[in-house]
Amino acid sequence: MAEQTASGYIQHHLQNLTFGRLPTGDWGFAHDAAQAKAMGFWAFHVDTLGWSVALGLLFVLLFRWAAKKATSGQPGGLQNFVEVMVEFVDGSVKDTFHGRNPLIAPLSLTIFVWIFLMNAIDLVPVDWIPQVAAFISGNEHLVFRAVPTTDPNATLAMSLSVFALIIFYSIKVKGIGGFIGELTLHPFSSKNLFVQALFIPVNFLLEFVTLVAKPISLALRLFGNMYAGELVFILIAVMFGTGILWLSGLGVALQWAWAVFHILIITLQAFIFMVLTIIYLSLAHEDNH
Repeated sequence: MAEQTASGYIQHHLQNLTFGRLPTGDWGFAHDAAQAKAMGFWAFHVDTLGWSVALGLLFVLLFRWAAKKATSGQPGGLQNFVEVMVEFVDGSVKDTFHGRNPLIAPLSLTIFVWIFLMNAIDLVPVDWIPQVAAFISGNEHLVFRAVPTTDPNATLAMSLSVFALIIFYSIKVKGIGGFIGELTLHPFSSKNLFVQALFIPVNFLLEFVTLVAKPISLALRLFGNMYAGELVFILIAVMFGTGILWLSGLGVALQWAWAVFHILIITLQAFIFMVLTIIYLSLAHEDNH
């Protein structure tokens, strides 16, 4: 592979494998960041989609296999792990969700494990997966990002799915009138109907911003933390390419130290996304007015 500058190396590792309509009118893969940007809305990040689907299938197949092999006798390591995960998520749901909905616990388990698996790819050395992808494709300049949660498209898609559930259950539990009333009659209210009518635009503005902030905060919190973590790994990897022995040695120490600390980050971010989802859906099930 041709020698890269540090800036080129970082940009290469932060670019997604993008498929879309090329300037020629044909469909194909973008060859650089500018071409990927020019593809517009109908551009697909193939690496993000591929890893998201693959890790989702891994979660489903792994837990299904553990369920089929479950025994009331001496449990194996996989069964112990799955039981711990299920009990942990079930406890979090019971402590946080105050309604009755059989969907919440399975949804929370899926969110936690799926996001954890996607985050955990960040612990693989930054050059390994792109180099394997380049070897398989035969293109040594192929760009390939392996951590789906460092792509805002992935985190925003997950948060919008949660947002759709929030809207659905808010209307289902409170009714369309109750949902609209929640957006227009709070937080400011008055017994005087004229004054209350004057408050409606202000209330709607405040409540609408609060409502829309939920998916945005979910998406950006996860993306921001994982993107920063990936960038730190890339910057450490740059140290290995300097050719300076002591700097490469420092890079090894920093790589291990950041990887150990990053285990906490990837777990915490999956947990936060799950807990906030439970809280938001619990609020959607509350019909106090």
